[in-house]
Amino acid sequence: MLKIALSGCNGRMGRVITDIVEKKDDMKIVAGFDLNAVRLSDYPVYADPLEFPGGCDVIVDFSNVSVTDHLLEYCLRTRTPVVICTTGHSEEQLARIAEAAKQIPVFRSGNMSIGINLMLEVLKKCASVLGADFDVEIVEKHHNQKLDAPSGTALMLADAVREALPYEAEYVYDRHERREKRPPQEIGIHSIRGGTIVGEHSAIFAGRDEVIEIKHNANSREVFAVGAVNAAAFLARQTEPRLYNMSDVIAAK
Repeated sequence: MLKIALSGCNGRMGRVITDIVEKKDDMKIVAGFDLNAVRLSDYPVYADPLEFPGGCDVIVDFSNVSVTDHLLEYCLRTRTPVVICTTGHSEEQLARIAEAAKQIPVFRSGNMSIGINLMLEVLKKCASVLGADFDVEIVEKHHNQKLDAPSGTALMLADAVREALPYEAEYVYDRHERREKRPPQEIGIHSIRGGTIVGEHSAIFAGRDEVIEIKHNANSREVFAVGAVNAAAFLARQTEPRLYNMSDVIAAK
């Protein structure tokens, strides 16, 4: 039985993960960590991880960047692997996460969807084959409450393409003031905000007389929760301290 501690258990994603794990026979949430330490499920909830008297096999973190440092302190003290799903970390925090991964297994991904991470691998292959003969544009759509633009996932897709291109690509986010033809070395990144769109991402390779479009739709936030649970099961089996990501999960499959 895989024992999970869930950081950010009372948040929106925490509740979805709780529902998913409750339906599984081979894993159980044994504790929750949340600044709002209200018990909403069968497991106890602690405002501070250091108050938890028990142990677990892995921690899943879907909380807030403000608690990352303290959570890492707990993980290092108890030698507990951690899946970090929270985004928006500073460069200093990313450095601390990388440093922690030298002592314990740490999993981190900017997007927990298996589909998106598989899409990254496909885009690298497309960019390496199509090269400079195709223009690349990325379009992302999200709900009207999303604060950042472009999305972190759109930048992940752009990074995957740029990594495999034979030239150094420039990211362009706004063309309304540019009165010129499209330079061949750019990747256009476009953001759409409206309604309750959970997340849609498209990568377009436009060549002479043909267009290839690779698209991913997230119809609910459950896809990210499922990815986090899969990552937790994967990380709990790892013994080597290092920084893992969803590519490692895909390779293991």
